[in-house]
Amino acid sequence: MSLDSARRVLRIEIEAIQDLLGRLDSSFGSAVDLLLNCKGRVVVTGMGKSGLIGRKISATFSSTGTPSFFLHPAEALHGDLGMLARGDALLAISYGGETPEILNLLEALKRLEMPIVTLTGNLKSTLAQASEVVIDAGVKEEACSLNLAPTASTTVAMALGDALAIALLERRGFKPDDFAALHPAGRLGKRLLRVEHLMHTGEAIPRVLPGTPMPATFHEMSAKKLGMTTVTTPDGKLAGILTDGDLRRLMEKHGGATLSMTAGDCMVRNPQILGPHVLASEALNLMEKKKITSVVVVDEERKVLGVVHLHDLWTLELI
Repeated sequence: MSLDSARRVLRIEIEAIQDLLGRLDSSFGSAVDLLLNCKGRVVVTGMGKSGLIGRKISATFSSTGTPSFFLHPAEALHGDLGMLARGDALLAISYGGETPEILNLLEALKRLEMPIVTLTGNLKSTLAQASEVVIDAGVKEEACSLNLAPTASTTVAMALGDALAIALLERRGFKPDDFAALHPAGRLGKRLLRVEHLMHTGEAIPRVLPGTPMPATFHEMSAKKLGMTTVTTPDGKLAGILTDGDLRRLMEKHGGATLSMTAGDCMVRNPQILGPHVLASEALNLMEKKKITSVVVVDEERKVLGVVHLHDLWTLELI
């Protein structure tokens, strides 16, 4: 019984979105143009379930490059109208288009010359008539067995909000770097971090010259605690690297004679390197695939910028 009910609900909501696909017209493009050209913020409003959907849509706008906030229409009538400013645009969500709390805002909105985009199931409603752009968000039936509780209609409104947000994202040329800047915390932000934000830099970089005797090379590796050292030319360009593993193999092969060698004699001349703008997630994949624990970060001229260690990436929980 419960599974039958769940399947019926999902079928109705899927059909509602499929029906929306066939009705979507130039009004959607007009809405995107209006919101894109907004000089201020996109203010989203709605009452009840529409308000909850509106909060999510506003949050999605803000996280994808369209400055936005949610305005509760009832609270707006009790002082929150001060949040609005000329240059803002309003996205109103009202299935019937006659929500009193939103209609009571119209005078103030017109006074501020705020254009209105409305998502509604009633294209002849008061709110629709007062709007610059109206998008048909109607459904044939709600998924509620009583055909009363907003279900299919809120699903359609949510989907339209997502569609608007992504259309705006694409029109703005919003890129992964922009997304990362707005999501510095959480898994999404971490996955978009660049190695330049994580690498060990400056005095923390283990660094010796090719002519450095091996005892001094051991000391540098031990002091910097990354299990390796870069070997650089006097002008800072990468000549090679030495790792703990390399040293063990050298000692097994040459024994005490290793101590009489130089870093240049022992280094690996063509190590794995990365540019500073590589994603942290890509660096992690590379290091796990190659079974290495550190990678040197260099610029286009092979000058050493830093070192990324596997443990630094693991702590980000990138997977």
